[in-house]
Amino acid sequence: MKVAIVHDSVGEFGGAERVVLALSKIWPEAPIYTSFVRHGQFLEKLKGKRIITSWANNIPFFATKLHSPLRFLAPLIWGSFDFSEYDVVISSSSWYITKGWGNAQSARWNGRGSKGPIEFCYCHTPPRWLYGFDSPANKKNPFIKAYIAILAHFMRIYDFERAQKVDYFIANSENIKKRIEKFYRREPKVIYPPIETKTNRGNQGIKGSRGKERKYYLIVSRITGGKGIEMAVKAANRLRIPLKIAGSPSGYSQTYEWIKKNAGPTVELLGYVPDGELGTLYARAKAFLALQRDEDFGMTLPEALSWGTPVVAYNGGGYPESVTHGKTGVLFDEYSVEGLIGGIRKLGGIRVKSEDCRKAAQKFSSARFKKEIQAYILSKFSR
Repeated sequence: MKVAIVHDSVGEFGGAERVVLALSKIWPEAPIYTSFVRHGQFLEKLKGKRIITSWANNIPFFATKLHSPLRFLAPLIWGSFDFSEYDVVISSSSWYITKGWGNAQSARWNGRGSKGPIEFCYCHTPPRWLYGFDSPANKKNPFIKAYIAILAHFMRIYDFERAQKVDYFIANSENIKKRIEKFYRREPKVIYPPIETKTNRGNQGIKGSRGKERKYYLIVSRITGGKGIEMAVKAANRLRIPLKIAGSPSGYSQTYEWIKKNAGPTVELLGYVPDGELGTLYARAKAFLALQRDEDFGMTLPEALSWGTPVVAYNGGGYPESVTHGKTGVLFDEYSVEGLIGGIRKLGGIRVKSEDCRKAAQKFSSARFKKEIQAYILSKFSR
């Protein structure tokens, strides 16, 4: 079975990129096709992999500055790839409409009765900027927001048409399953994304990893608009509680500058933290904060839970799929600074067992992801 992997772009390293990394380990010979490459953490992690870029990667400043305003080029970019030599295409799709190379379960032919590749689209979310969800695009100035709104009207048509060509959709959560059903009128299979849990059993050995020794609240996120980071900073300032923020500035957002200007003495910006050091941060945190409105799924929540750390999260999007209110954390309903403060205080009034948190994280393990996605793809391919 000859496999190709396709992803939006190679640049920042977030949850979607962790899925691509996992897929490339399951199918190590599969090349990774992408629109453009920008030097960064993800490219370093793909060292040794065959990466095939589109013609747009040769446009000066496209990867760094022009890909967002020129996102209307997506049809030309994805239309330039030829996957006829492959049996299976696995597309990893979120913001850049990365899908549409299958035959939508139509008649096929080639030595095994196929006209072309079977496409499995692992959908992290239908593009948030197309369907009215919070995203960096709608946090920009009014002129850019107006441009994006006009562009989105036409790109939604293209997005829907590409979705109809996908043979099998895989949703990263029940939350995204509902979006796929609503916007694409397709029925996806839910396979949760992978997190590393196998080494986390030893976190009791990290000093300050349990009980009253846990001192600070933690956010792990790219620093950009729509993540709720400003809300966390305001809450930390008012409560005078220690807050650590791990992550690098992303895109054209002014969030990073806002934090530097408004953060009180208890707020600490850590910048990019390597995976090898994140475990210690998780294990020593009093609680992990997850605050994006309408979050697709949120892989950092089960990561925090796997280190025995409870979560305070907004009760929306995909967060309730990994956090059990009152057992592994707190879900608060009012999306505001006051709502967050209430959630933090409520967590202080309940007893959360680290072992319960770790158990809750096991259903998101990398081994489980590998087993489920291999079985699903092979079952459909062999039909």
